[in-house]
Amino acid sequence: MDYEYAALDFSDESEAGRERRAAWMQAVSQGFHQGRPPQEQVDVWLRHVEADDVECRGVWLPEGAFGAGPVPVATTSWFDKTLNTGRDLLPLRMITDVTTNPAHRRRGLIRTLMEDCLSDAAARGIPLAALTVSETTIYGRWGFGVATFGEHVEVDTGPRFGLRPGIEPAGRVEMVDPRDSWPLISRLLDRHHREHRGSVATPGFYEDIYTGRYHWMERSPDAKLRAAVHLTEEDAEVDGMVLYRVEKEDGKRLARVVCLLGFGADAYLGLWRFLAGIDLVERVVWHAADPADPVRWALADLGAFKTTAMEDFLWVRLLDVPMALGARPWAADGDLVLEVTDAQGHASGRYRLLAKDGVADVSRSDDRAEVALSAETLGSLYLGGVPASGLRDTGRITGDRAAVDRLVAMATLPTQPFNLLGF
Repeated sequence: MDYEYAALDFSDESEAGRERRAAWMQAVSQGFHQGRPPQEQVDVWLRHVEADDVECRGVWLPEGAFGAGPVPVATTSWFDKTLNTGRDLLPLRMITDVTTNPAHRRRGLIRTLMEDCLSDAAARGIPLAALTVSETTIYGRWGFGVATFGEHVEVDTGPRFGLRPGIEPAGRVEMVDPRDSWPLISRLLDRHHREHRGSVATPGFYEDIYTGRYHWMERSPDAKLRAAVHLTEEDAEVDGMVLYRVEKEDGKRLARVVCLLGFGADAYLGLWRFLAGIDLVERVVWHAADPADPVRWALADLGAFKTTAMEDFLWVRLLDVPMALGARPWAADGDLVLEVTDAQGHASGRYRLLAKDGVADVSRSDDRAEVALSAETLGSLYLGGVPASGLRDTGRITGDRAAVDRLVAMATLPTQPFNLLGF
C-alpha cells in the first residue's frame, strides 16, 4: 500500500487542519489504549507543542482507500532539549508518541518514522536521542539502550515510621498552592537537571501536570494535587518540594508522590517526615523514586521501606560518539580503541578513547579495535546506570580481556544516574 508520510502543519487553521491535528491526537490515545481525547486535552497538548516546538509525524492511508481519513495509522513526535551527561548538558532529541494501528503492524511504518527522526537529529548535530518506553523489546534495534531506572517504593507511615536517633532535619516545611507555584517548581526542576546525571530538561506539559491545571489520565483539572516546600533554617530559602495526592486504595488512604526533590539531607528527609505526618494516611507510595534513594538508610525500622518494583526508565541512543563520550565523566585513566556496530550507521566505526583525570578525548581511529559493542550496549553503558561489568559478563562487550576490563574500570561510576521526568 502506498502510505502517505507527512508532518502536522500547526499553522493550518482551516477546519481540515484542525481536524487533522485532533485526529492525530486520537490515534496516539488509541495507541496507548486510552479514550478519545476531549478538546481540553487537545488544548493541553497544543500548549506543549508550542512551548517545545514539537515535530509531529504521521502515516495516513492514501486517499480513496477503505478507512482513509484524518486519523493516521502510525505516529511519532519529537522535540529537542538537553540531557545531563555528568560533565555537561548536551543537546538531546526526545522522542515520544510512537504508535501503530494494530491493523497496520509489521509494515515498516514505525521503522521509517524512527529512522527519519534519527537522521534528522544527526543532520542537525544533535549527539544523543532518548525515549521512555512502553515495550522494552522494540527499541534496541534502533540503537537505544536502557540507561536509567525508577523504583516503585512504599513507605509505612504508621507507628513503624521514624528516623534513626540523631537524625533531625533542620529547616521547616510549609504547604503551598501548586496552582500558583510554577515559577518555584520550575526553578527546582532546573536545579535538579543541572545537578543530576541522567536528567532531562523539563518538557512543557509538566507545567499543566505539576500545577494541577490538568491531570492527563483523569482528563480534568487535578483538584487533589497538593504541594509543600522545604525552607532552609538559616535564610528560609526553598531547597526542596513535594507534590502529592491523597487517594483511597482498598478502603485505606495513601499519599501518592507525584514529584519529590530535596537538595541536601535536611530538605529530603524533612519532606519525607512531612509526608509521614499527614493525618489519616497510612503509607506513602512513589513510582518514580531514585534506586539510590537515601531515605531507607535514615529509617529506624528498615522494614518500613519496601521496593515493590523496578522499571527501566530512560533509553539512550548515541548519534555522535566522540561528542557524547567526551561529555561523560570517567572513573579511571585508560587508552583503548573500541568498535561500535550500528544498524543505522550513525555510531558505527572505531574510536580511540583516551581518558585522564575524569575527562576523555575521543576521536575516530583506523587502529585495530580492542573492544567491540553494539550501539544499544553503548547506550546502556553511557550514563553508568547499567553495570559495565554486567555488560561484559553477559558477552555484550567483547574483545581483548584486558582491554574489556580496562573499559569496565573506566566506565564504572560511583553514583547512579537518575531521571525524574517521563515524556
